[in-house]
Amino acid sequence: MTTSVQIPHLLDFPFSWDGTRIPEEVAALRETAPVTRVRTIAGDEAWLVSSYRLCRQVLTDGRFSLKDTSAPGAPRQYALTIPPEVVNNMGNITGAGLRRAVMKALNPKAPGLEEWMRREAHRLVDALEAEGPTADLRGAFCEPYSAGMHCRILGVPQTEAPAFLRSLDIAFMNSPCPVTGAKINWHRDIARMTRLLDDPATGGLMAELAALRDDPDHAHLTDELLATVGVTLFGAGTVSTSGFLAMALVHLLTHPELWTLLRERPELTGAAVEELLRVNLSIGDALPRIALEDVVVGDVRVRAGELVLVLVEGANFDPERFPDPHVFDVGRPNAADHLSFGGGSHYCPATALGRRHARIALEVLTARLPRLALAVPAAQLVWRTGFMKRIPERLPVAW
Repeated sequence: MTTSVQIPHLLDFPFSWDGTRIPEEVAALRETAPVTRVRTIAGDEAWLVSSYRLCRQVLTDGRFSLKDTSAPGAPRQYALTIPPEVVNNMGNITGAGLRRAVMKALNPKAPGLEEWMRREAHRLVDALEAEGPTADLRGAFCEPYSAGMHCRILGVPQTEAPAFLRSLDIAFMNSPCPVTGAKINWHRDIARMTRLLDDPATGGLMAELAALRDDPDHAHLTDELLATVGVTLFGAGTVSTSGFLAMALVHLLTHPELWTLLRERPELTGAAVEELLRVNLSIGDALPRIALEDVVVGDVRVRAGELVLVLVEGANFDPERFPDPHVFDVGRPNAADHLSFGGGSHYCPATALGRRHARIALEVLTARLPRLALAVPAAQLVWRTGFMKRIPERLPVAW
């Protein structure tokens, strides 16, 4: 017989925004109450799942829905900053018959993409060296590198990157109430991407999607739908890749022996990226799902309509799955079992791209700036609060 876990009070979640350490509550919950009640930023109650086995169960069980997290009246992590129908973005892309085109564009082996990434990483390092230390590595490298790559994939001019990038600080906020600026930015960005559909300078994915409007089999495609694909791929892709890269650099620079290892043995960079994905704390909250029916998770019966939060950092540091989880092991045989890309039907479609993006960046940085180091004590890093990603506001470095 299953029972509900009884706790004397609701824990407030998320626990900590500090990206240099895993919150101490995580291990305690995983050991004693791997499915427990928490209060979200929005003030709603949810089940927080923190062990690898149970996190994977929720992510792969079709009775837990991402789409329904945006349904009217559903308990929420935080207020929506995008239209509700956009929450299940890849589901919408698949339903519109656009998945094949999108997946082709997100393939790092797309013609010229890897070469572009390497050239762009070198260009950004050239700019860093020209200015001289100190520099904010997140603002001067991670964000423009990621934003530029997504402009390249979408086929929109690189000059568009700042315009779309300016919206992301608000679009990915975790707020208990609606965010006025998010709606303003959304409409502005959709209008901008719509104009780009017919811009002669547009190529890549957006030009391919725009051409489908002349195909009778795609009569259902509207300019707004196509613009939504572009805006959401830019936003989610840029925030995810730049956030991971920034946090990977935080880990390497706060463990300088690892930076030295990659500098001296660049052939290990690919394996290091996988382990960096496992130990990375860039997912600042958790992956949300709504139970579509009563489901037993561990010792708890989750009721239909309840919100479940999958704590990725709990799973990725679970010693039952990853022995000595706090040890950074470049040779860890099952490092790729991490849940940093989600799981099940909502597994991130850009996994290969994210890995290659980070690997090329680290190869270029370790080669060009071998003495790269934090320019401030790690304790002085300022961490963004109320955001879907854990990131430092600035990443001051010297070399």
